Amino acid sequence: MANDTVYRGDAALTELLTRAGARHSVEEVRAIARGVLGAAPMRDANAWCVLITPKPSAELAAQLNALKAEIEAASQSNRADAAEQARRLAAVREGMGRLGIDAYFVPHADEFNNEITPAYADRLAWLTGFTGSAGAAVVLKDKAALFIDGRYTIQAREQSDPKLFAQPHLIEDPPEAWLGRTLQRGQVLGYDSWLVSPALAERFRTMAEKTGAVLRPVEWNPIDAAWGATQPARPLGPVVPHPVEFAGKSSADKRREIGEALAKDGRDAFVVTATDSLAWLLNIRGADVPHTPLALGYAILHKDGNVDLFIDRRKLTPGIETHLGNGVAVREIGELADGLAALEGKRVLVDPDKSAAWIFDRLDQARATAVRGADPISLPKAIKNAVELEGARQSHKRDGAAMTRFLHWLDGNAVGKSEIEVSDRLEQFRVSGGGERFRDISFDSISGAGANAALPHYRAEPGKERTIEGGTFYLIDSGAQYLDGTTDITRTIAIGTVTAEMKDRYTRVLKGHITLDRATFPKGTTGSQLDVLARLPLWEAGIDFDHGTGHGIGSYLGVHEGPHRIAKVPNAQALLPGMIVSNEPGYYKTGDYGIRIENLIIVKPVSLPGAEREMYGFESITLCPIDKRPIDLALMTKEETDWLDHYHARVRAAILPQLTDEGERRWLIEATEPLKG
Repeated sequence: MANDTVYRGDAALTELLTRAGARHSVEEVRAIARGVLGAAPMRDANAWCVLITPKPSAELAAQLNALKAEIEAASQSNRADAAEQARRLAAVREGMGRLGIDAYFVPHADEFNNEITPAYADRLAWLTGFTGSAGAAVVLKDKAALFIDGRYTIQAREQSDPKLFAQPHLIEDPPEAWLGRTLQRGQVLGYDSWLVSPALAERFRTMAEKTGAVLRPVEWNPIDAAWGATQPARPLGPVVPHPVEFAGKSSADKRREIGEALAKDGRDAFVVTATDSLAWLLNIRGADVPHTPLALGYAILHKDGNVDLFIDRRKLTPGIETHLGNGVAVREIGELADGLAALEGKRVLVDPDKSAAWIFDRLDQARATAVRGADPISLPKAIKNAVELEGARQSHKRDGAAMTRFLHWLDGNAVGKSEIEVSDRLEQFRVSGGGERFRDISFDSISGAGANAALPHYRAEPGKERTIEGGTFYLIDSGAQYLDGTTDITRTIAIGTVTAEMKDRYTRVLKGHITLDRATFPKGTTGSQLDVLARLPLWEAGIDFDHGTGHGIGSYLGVHEGPHRIAKVPNAQALLPGMIVSNEPGYYKTGDYGIRIENLIIVKPVSLPGAEREMYGFESITLCPIDKRPIDLALMTKEETDWLDHYHARVRAAILPQLTDEGERRWLIEATEPLKG
C-alpha cells in the first residue's frame, strides 16, 4: 500500500472512500477532520480514521491524515499581539452594537464547565491574549477589563495589553462588583447563558437591580461571530467503551442504582452536565479535551435507569451504541432543548454548580420543576470500587518505575538542561514503560527550576524557560493516564548543595506530608478538618502555603475530582473508604525556590485496639523515592524517619523488579537506603 504524505485531491479520496464502503462525502470528511483538530492531540495518528470507516486501509488512513494535515496547515494562529487584540476588541464591540448591548461578559469557560477548555472555547484567550487557567473579561463600548487572580499578575501583563484591558483582581474586585461601579442606569449587560452558572447569573441580576442596569442573555455569542472562520471546530475526539475490566461495574448497574436513588428522593430525572459524570455513568471515554479522556455531551438520566444521551454522533466509534445498550437512546446534541422540553411537569434534579444557566432557563420554559442539588454521580464516582482501587495500585507501580528511571537520569544530567527538555524526558520514560495501558500524561507537567518552582501553577514556555542550575531545587509535578488509573505525583530534587534554610523548609514540608499520611481519624471526618496536620510543621516556623493540601482524583478520568478535598476551605463531604486524594503540602519563597511533595493516598478502614468508633486512615499508592539529601535529620522524629524508611522499603520492593538497567537498579537501592541519624 502507498504511504502517502501528500494529499492527492478530492477525487482520489472519493475513490478510496467508495472502495472502503464509507458513506461520508469529502466535505463531511473535512468537517470531521476539523473536529478532530479541535479535539485533544492523539498519540495514534490513525485513531480518528474509524470515524470515517470501521477498518480503513493503510492507503485510506494515509490520505485522511494528509487531508487533516493540509487543513491544519491552512489554519491561522489565534495568538494576538497588541494590534491584533485591538482589532478583535473592535470586532466584538461591533457585534455588541448589533445585539443592542452596552457590556458583554467573557468567562474562561465552556458549555460543559470543564476545568480544561477545548480550543474552540478559548474565547478569553482569543480576545485578550491571556492564556491562564482562570479569569474573565468584561467589554464595554469605551473600556474593557481582564480579571485575574494573584497567580497570573505577571502573565496577564505580558500577554494582554494593559492599555486595552484594565486588570482588576478576580477575587478582590470580581466582575459583578466592578460592573456595579461602572454600568449606568438603563445600560444592558449581555451574557451567554451557556457559559455562566445560575449562581453567577443571579449575582449579575442582583447587581443590575441595584444599579438600574438591564441583564440580558444574548441570542448569539459576539466572540464567536468576531472569531469567524479561524475559530477551531467543536471537538470530535473518538468515543470508545471503557470496559468493565477497568470500570469494575457495568453502566447498566450504575444507571439502575442512581435511578433508584432519584426515585427514592421523589425526583423523576437528573440532567447530567458534568462530562466526567457522563463518562463514569456510561463507561465511555473520549478525546475532546487535552489529557483527560472526556467526551463532550449531556444526558438525561430517568428514574427507571434509562438515559437520553445528547452527543455529536460523528464521534461515536463503531460498536459504541452496542456497548451502551438498549437503555441508552443516542440523540444529536442539538436536540437537548427538545429533551428538556419533554420533562414538562416533572421534578428534575440539576446541579447548579456544574450546569449552565441555559439548562435552568429551558426547564423553566418547559414548566418542569428544577430541583437544585448535588450531582448524585459525584460521590459514587469518588468512592472507587475494588477493581478501580487495584487498577490505581497497578498503574502507580508502572508510573513509579518511570519516575525512578527519570530521577536516575536526572541525577546525572540535570545541570544545564531546560525545564521543558527535562519534562519531555520524563514523558518519554512514561511512554516507553507504560505498556498497552498508557494513554497520555494527565496534565501539562509543572517543571520548575529555581525561582520558577516558587510558582505553584507554573507552566514552562519555549523561549522563556529556565535551565537547571546547581545550588537550588528542581520541582516536577506530573502524572499519567492509564486505562486502569490516573496518576499525579510531585517530587522536589536538590540540585547540588542547598542552603540550611532550604533544608529546613524541605524537611518541614516532608514532616507535614508524613503527619497527614500517618493520620487516623473517626468516620465523619472531613478533609478540611485534617488539613492542619500537613501545615503544623510549617506554622511552627511562621510559614505556610496558599493552595489546598489535597484533591480527589479519578479512575482514568480527571486529575482533579470532588466532592472531597483536603484544604483550609470548609468542605462538608466526609472522607470515605475508597476515595483517592492527594497529599501535597508545599512551601514557596517568591523569587528563590519552591518545594512540594505529593503522593496519592486511598482512604481505608483501620483497626485500633480499644477503639470506640469506626476509624479510617490512608494507604499511600504512589511509589517513588523521596529525595533524602535535603532532609535535616535534627528536625525529624523517630516516628517520621521510621515512616520514610518503611515507605522506601515498599518503593524498592515494588519498583526494583521492573528495572533491568544495572545503573538504575543501583541508584534505586541507594535512594531507598534507610536514613542514618
